[in-house]
Amino acid sequence: MMRITADWLTNPATQAVCAALEAGGAQALFVGGCVRNTLMGVAVSDIDISTDARPERVMWLAESAGIKAVPTGIEHGTITLVQDGIPHEVTTFRRDVETDGRRAVIAFADRVEEDAARRDFTMNAIYARSDGTVLDPLGGLPDLLARRVRFIGDARDRIREDYLRSLRYFRFHAWYGDAAEGFDPEALAAIAENLDGLSRLSRERVGGELLKLLAAADPAPSAAAMRSTGALGQLLPGADDRALAPLVHLEAQSGAAPDGLRRLAVLGGVDVAESLRLSRAQAKRFDQMREGASSLMSPAELGYRLKLPGARDALLLRQAWSEQPWPEVANDQLATGAVAHFPVTARDLMPAYQGAALGSRLAELEGQWVASGFALDKAALLSGHR
Repeated sequence: MMRITADWLTNPATQAVCAALEAGGAQALFVGGCVRNTLMGVAVSDIDISTDARPERVMWLAESAGIKAVPTGIEHGTITLVQDGIPHEVTTFRRDVETDGRRAVIAFADRVEEDAARRDFTMNAIYARSDGTVLDPLGGLPDLLARRVRFIGDARDRIREDYLRSLRYFRFHAWYGDAAEGFDPEALAAIAENLDGLSRLSRERVGGELLKLLAAADPAPSAAAMRSTGALGQLLPGADDRALAPLVHLEAQSGAAPDGLRRLAVLGGVDVAESLRLSRAQAKRFDQMREGASSLMSPAELGYRLKLPGARDALLLRQAWSEQPWPEVANDQLATGAVAHFPVTARDLMPAYQGAALGSRLAELEGQWVASGFALDKAALLSGHR
């Protein structure tokens, strides 16, 4: 029988939460990312526990054991148990009663098999007891070990329960799938047949999911698969993924970490900020990257105008779009520009220049200074201004 071992599993706080549930006769089964990632050797960020105890009993058992219980999603069966500062999301077994493609009406269930059947992918329906013993009610373990992202049961049914699962499929493949094995043909066919459902999703959900997908080490294969099914064009009209793979390569060359918004900027599209409900800060950065990349500014001037890391983002996009390598001196040029300080101020030109003439002359001198590679000093720039 397979067992998982991990520091998060043996942590006294987590074991105390399990003990509190089990002492009351309830099951305490780890599920989802903590089990999946541990089996894959990937870092674990959240601890999710499934139980047959109803939410009110979960709260009572926790409080009886001196564990803080927060009803974060009690209407959906979720109670967050906090022990030693570590949150554990404990959710009662559930089954779907009715779905509309965006949200589900659920009922509490008594069997782990029912809880597993309502999940999206086989690799997410693997459980583990408090001692690490792995439970695989739907036979998803072979898929997980092979890094094969596969819908539970009929892919079309799973997608129609929640159309966001189409996008989640590509995201999970980007993060956990075997790129060499490729994509499940049944999944791609089901996604292509249900494109209309994507328009029913909230823009915020789509934007969040897409940015998570693009933050993977190499999302280019998933983006290409999205294009081939029609999902990319449906979610982001006008987007072009051809420069994404070159960008991923350039990031490695330049030492830039993966960045979902940078990758989104290289894809482009029509009204991206509105289509994905980007925040103001995200939208500003998105526009800045694309405008800088489309400009004729040298790497040094990009560094001066946009500072770091914005200048590097813009140059990465430019090189990816033009399919050019990362210049060996680019990082130095960007850094030089980023710390350059224009030595002339408006006060230096007054009273000879006023109003619009002052702004125009200041911009002219700044242009000369930038063109000189930031070499001209204040005296040289002012020598002929009168």
